[in-house]
Amino acid sequence: MASLLDSVTVTRVFSLPIAASISSASPVPSVSVRRVSTARFLEFRGLKASRSLASQSVPNRRSRFARGGRIACEAQDTTAAVEVPNLSDSEWQTRVLESDVPVLVEFWAPWCGPCRMIHPIVDQLAKDFAGKFKFYKINTDESPNTANRYGIRSVPTVIIFKDGEKKDSIIGAVPRETLEKTIERFLVE
Repeated sequence: MASLLDSVTVTRVFSLPIAASISSASPVPSVSVRRVSTARFLEFRGLKASRSLASQSVPNRRSRFARGGRIACEAQDTTAAVEVPNLSDSEWQTRVLESDVPVLVEFWAPWCGPCRMIHPIVDQLAKDFAGKFKFYKINTDESPNTANRYGIRSVPTVIIFKDGEKKDSIIGAVPRETLEKTIERFLVE
């Protein structure tokens, strides 16, 4: 038959006396205090990794790098990228509906994987069509009224507005060429 444990006493580390004041006959173990030094982090300049030399020093052992070659990951320079501004419900009327040029609006959500795939495409298109087209993003979680008004049921959804009216919509993460052709269709009108 199993016995029932009535109580357990646990001594917390921060409640123990300082190690120097503990006598050798004391049942409480000594506590060593180690000071952690702080380090300054260098500026991030990308990641680089190469094949392990350990696999070459041990002859009959397969390494996970046995087939490898060089692995290199470099951080992308984003200073030249155009940041497409986010809109809120309160800015919708003046920025989109009253615009004198056509407007592309990307409806997105932060939890949406395909939205993250299409963001760089929309950013690049905003750079390529600057002055001819306006580009905005609207977070459907933060601005649900506008998303409901236009019947947004899935993200990403891209809608093109011209003269204050909805002209076209594209649902899902689509290739750059699809968005480009749609934009060009509204430039010639």
